[in-house]
Formats: sequence, C-alpha cells, structure tokens
Amino acid sequence: MSCANVPTYFGSMVFNDSVMRERLPKETYKALKKTMDAGKSLDLTIANVVATAMKDWAVEKGATHFTHWFQPMTGVTAEKHDSFISPCGDGKVIMEFSGKELVKGEPDASSFPSGGLRATFEARGYTAWDPTSYAFIKDGTLCIPTAFCSYGGEALDKKTPLLRSMEAINRQALRILRLFGHPVGTRVYTTVGPEQEYFLVDKAAFQKRKDLIFTGRTLFGAKPPKGQELEDHYFGTIRPRVSAFMKELDEELWKLGVLAKTKHNEVAPAQHELAPIFTTTNIATDHNQLTMEVMKRVADKHGLACLLHEKPFAGVNGSGKHNNWSISTSTGLNLLEPGDSPQENAQFLLFLSAVIKAVDEHQDLLRISVASAGNDHRLGANEAPPAIVSMFLGEDLTHVLEAIESGSTYDGQEKVEMKIGVHTLPRFARDTTDRNRTSPFAFTGNKFEFRMLGSTFSISGPNVVLNTIVADALAQFADRLETSSDFTHDLNELIRETIAEHKRIIFNGNNYSDEWVQEAQRRGLLNLKSTPEALPYFISNENIALFQRHKIFTEEEMRARYEILLEGYSKALNIEALTMLEMAKRDILPSVCAYIKDLSEAAAAKKALGGISCEVEKALLTKLSDLGNCLYHKTEALDDALLCGKHCSSDPLACAQYYRDTVFAAMQELRAVADELETLVGDRYWPFPTYTTLLFSV
Repeated sequence: MSCANVPTYFGSMVFNDSVMRERLPKETYKALKKTMDAGKSLDLTIANVVATAMKDWAVEKGATHFTHWFQPMTGVTAEKHDSFISPCGDGKVIMEFSGKELVKGEPDASSFPSGGLRATFEARGYTAWDPTSYAFIKDGTLCIPTAFCSYGGEALDKKTPLLRSMEAINRQALRILRLFGHPVGTRVYTTVGPEQEYFLVDKAAFQKRKDLIFTGRTLFGAKPPKGQELEDHYFGTIRPRVSAFMKELDEELWKLGVLAKTKHNEVAPAQHELAPIFTTTNIATDHNQLTMEVMKRVADKHGLACLLHEKPFAGVNGSGKHNNWSISTSTGLNLLEPGDSPQENAQFLLFLSAVIKAVDEHQDLLRISVASAGNDHRLGANEAPPAIVSMFLGEDLTHVLEAIESGSTYDGQEKVEMKIGVHTLPRFARDTTDRNRTSPFAFTGNKFEFRMLGSTFSISGPNVVLNTIVADALAQFADRLETSSDFTHDLNELIRETIAEHKRIIFNGNNYSDEWVQEAQRRGLLNLKSTPEALPYFISNENIALFQRHKIFTEEEMRARYEILLEGYSKALNIEALTMLEMAKRDILPSVCAYIKDLSEAAAAKKALGGISCEVEKALLTKLSDLGNCLYHKTEALDDALLCGKHCSSDPLACAQYYRDTVFAAMQELRAVADELETLVGDRYWPFPTYTTLLFSV
C-alpha cells in the first residue's frame, strides 16, 4: 500500500464514529453516543438498529461471522465465532444479526480461570457489549469487544474491572474539578500509550527450540561471543527483513484503528519496539491486545517468530511495556499538564499530589500489578526498574515541591513564593523530566510512565490499580475541600501536608545502586523481589476495603484473582521444569553421548596408529564425561523436586513458594551444567539452535 493512502485505509476495518454517523439514523446515533460518552443504558430497539447496520457494514467488508471478543483472566483474548446465516424456510439462508446478539452472548465459561467464583458444573458465562470500544473486523469475523462475567454476575475478565476503575476516577476527579469551576457535563478519562517491546527470531530456528515453543523463553543457552556490549543495536539501522515485517505490521494495525506511531531497534540484539499514540485506557488496552496478536501473525508471514516473553534470553535485556498514563477531560484538558495560569497551577499540583500520595500508600498494589514468573526475571536486573516502587519527578519539579513544603521561595528560572493559586508555577524545562531510565514511575512532562510492566502483560491490571488508587486519593481530597470555608488556604495546606507525608516515595537517583536499596529500606519502602512475596498483600484488609469502596472488586473477586495469579505462577514454573527435563533427557544427554562416542573412536584410531598424542581427546573426554554425569544428576534432582511438588500443600501460596525456592533453584543448577556443555560439544552435535543463531540470524 502507498504511504499516501494511509488516511484512506486507517480504521477501514473498524465500525468507528464516522461509520456510525454515516450508517445510523440520526436519533439512533445520538442515543448510541449518549451510551458511549455518558454511560447511559441502550434500549433494545436502538440495539437492533445498530446491529443491523453493523452486520451490513461487516458483510460488505467480507465478514461471514461475528464473535464477542473478550479478555478472560488468562491474559490473552478469547472468541467464539457464530455465522450471520439464518434459515429462511426454502432451503436458503439470509444474513441476520439482532440487537440481542449484539448486546449479550453466552459462551461456555467452564474452562476459564475463575479462582472459585463459579462451580465447574456452572458452565454458563455472559459477555456484554462494551460500546465504548469500537467493533472491528479481523480475519473475516466481526469482533465485538465485550465484558465477561459469571452466571452470578462476578467479573471473570480484565475489561470489567478496568471499566469500573475508569468510572471511579471519573467520579472522584469531577468532584475536584467542580471546586475549580469546571462546567457541568465534563467527563474525565485516563489515557494510556503503551510502548511494546519484543524480539524477532528466525521461525525455523524457533521451531527447533522446545523451550521457546512451550514457555516463550530459552531455558538453556550459553552466552554468545557478542551480546549488547557495544550498544550498536539500539536505534541502529533496521535490517531489511525486520523492516518488511514492521511495514506490514503498521499497515495491519492502521486498518484496525491502532495508532502505531514509532518503531525502532531496542538495546538487545534482535529486540525491537513499537509505540502508539495515547488513547483512552479502555481502547488502549484492547488495542495492545490486538497489537500483540497481530505481531505474531505478521511475523509468521515473514518467516519470523515474535517473542513477547519478558526474558527470552539470559544475559541480554528482557522486554517490558512502558505504560504512559495521564488524566484528561472531555474538553481536551490534560490534568497532569502544569499549565500557565494560577488556576491551572493549583489544579496540576493537587492532581500531582494525589498521584504522589497514591503511589506511596499503595506501593504493594503497583508491584502486584506487574507480578509474574516471567517478569521476576527482569525487575531489578539492571535492565528494568527494580522491584522497589519509587517516583521520579526531575530536579526542577522536586525543588518546586520542596519549596511548597517549606513555604520558601522557589529558586528556579525565577524566584517565586509558592502560594498555590496565586502565582504561576515556574516553567521548568520539560527535557529535564525524563532523564532517569531506572525509575519505575517517572513524570515525563504531562504524564507518568509506569515502566515495570512485562512485555506479555495485559495493561488492564496495572491501569485498574493506577485508576483506583488515584481515585481514592482524590476522594479523600474532595472530602476535605468540599467542606472548606477557605478554599485557597485549605488547598495550600492540603498540598503541603501531602508532600510532607509522602515525599519518601520521590527518588531521582540511580535505582540500580546498592545504596538505593539501603536508602529505600531506611525510608520504609517495600522491596518485594518475587511474585510469591508480593501477592499476599493483594488480599490485605486495607486493599480489600479500597477496591470495595470504589466498587472495583468484591472480596470474592479479589480472592479469586489472588488464587489465579498464584496458581499461574506455579503452573508456569512447572511447565518450564518439565520442558527442561524433556530437553535434557531426550536432546542434550544423547547429543553429549554421541560426541563422547565419536571422540573416543577418534582417540582409539589415533592410538592405533601409534606415536600420535591423544591429549586433546582425553582432556575433552574427561571433562565431557564429568559434566555429563553431573547433568544426569541435576536432571534427577529436578525430577525429584517436581515429584515432591505434586504433593505440595493445597495452599496456593505455599505451592508458589516451593516452586520459587526449590524447583526454580534446581532448574538453575541444571541449566548451568548444560550451558557449560554447550561450549564444549561440537556445533553439529548440539541438538538445537544456539544464542548466536537465534540473536544474529535475522
């Protein structure tokens, strides 16, 4: 496709606002817009009109089926396809789609994770249309974004709590905005632009690696002679094969209305990144799920495999997902933009204070929102933010807050007494706000960049937490200010007190240093290094009360998610361990034995000739034999650890702790021996592609 045609085909596979405005009757369009913009309920007669127009449009685009596209707690998307056909009595069919089919579906829910929210025999689940996210066509099927709940109404998905959290922050932010005189009818949205990192490897090499196929990461692999030491891959020239992939990826995403903007090589060999323009959090979440799916499909067409695991290769940087989060109004105002007027100054500082308070009080929830077996490999590994949550504000903004706290003048570009709402906030250079790549949560001019997410994550969970904790801080602020008799004075005091109470969370230094670990401990910040350490905080009484207060989760829904996350952690490690055992027993050990056999025969042949030294063969044979024996024993040890794991406590936390402390430790010991063997065994004997092939062959 020609670049000049991008505006004509952008969103061409989306039933978006322009299509609805063109195809729907005026009154139907207005009613639907009310539902989308203000959360109003949609009458079934209106839904019927929308469904017919949607079906006609989809059929014109070549669609034959429809599906309620939803996001269960597996972290990926799900879909059940139904055709539009309906028999008409004469052996023929017509294409039909009703409002009832649009609004609600009934997929079998029996095999999705529920954490005990439903009994196995209660298979029925419901999908409910989310009209705030546009329907789209994918592979000849009309996909309707939906929420997913159980027969009893409990949320079984990632979209429902996200929508609830967006409504919560809307409610509480509006309370604050009314105090600043914003017009009635304004709505508040959180927006996100999630940067997506990924690896591309040759598909043929990928298919020869059982570990990549089953787990998404390499469980064995010796370090290649060259990694990322020269830093020559970052922003380097994009190779033709990768460039062709990126070009088609952009085109496919643009058709789906995804605002793919930036593409480049990342730090590690074979690593790349795609960054979109921000949009509302709900749509951004749907789009990111689509992006990951399309990446894999397009890569396959180009003879490549797209790896989205957080740590597919040991010894080089893993992949994350930077969650650029902000708060905006329906009038186009960014509430995290410092602004130029005294009123904007005060408003910005109040919202900034709410975020500071929220992050400090709920470090545990932010850490939990990015917890997984895969992401545990990244956090704190000098390639991603550490497991300690802190905020980076930059020196200028930090000095502003310090001046407010102390009641002194701000000695920046101009000396200004920091009386909120009276003087304009001094303009600080925006490029000084984004200089700390080690920070988990950094202010970058008019948004916060939450950098702890793993690359394979749905961004829903982290944004549910962000929306909820900031909504809670805003609610506390509103409770205090709505009863104020001296708004300016009480606003000043509230901001000053918040900074004083929560400044411990602000850190502008090197988050990788040992000194910061000690300093964070002195400040009383949490350092939850692994998923099993972090997850118990999720069901603390304080956190249950928080999510209940804002109607995000019931206690049952929270406990269900706690169990699902713990079980997911243990299952991931179990699959990895089983894969390692299969590769070690069926691939590596036979290859080592074959090499030993050929070396032995070579040594015997040399000895038979007489007078020829067999020193090399003897030395290699001794080392290979010793390491082969060691590999066998480490394999047996891992086997035993897994066998004991089968009799793990029924407590999911105890099981996860066992897998972390015992099974994973045995896996690491087995890998160390296998990786050393890889450096000794002849290349043609080694049973699968090495790091050199995987990282440097595309």
